[in-house]
Amino acid sequence: MPQDLTWSDTEDIALRLFEEHAEVDPLTVRFTDMHDWIVAWPEFTGDPKSSNEKILEAIQMAWHEEYQDGH
Repeated sequence: MPQDLTWSDTEDIALRLFEEHAEVDPLTVRFTDMHDWIVAWPEFTGDPKSSNEKILEAIQMAWHEEYQDGH
């Protein structure tokens, strides 16, 4: 996993979310909660205010793929 994460690291973020929340169905997670989890990571260096629904949806879909592969 990269040292620094930003919003453009969709796949890396999705993998990390899956690792930390393996039993959570990503489609049940609110974007606000997912956003809070991501920006709380020490290696997240992106601007918390520069995310949007499109970015969060892309992360959620990548996370959902990991979830489906893992279950």
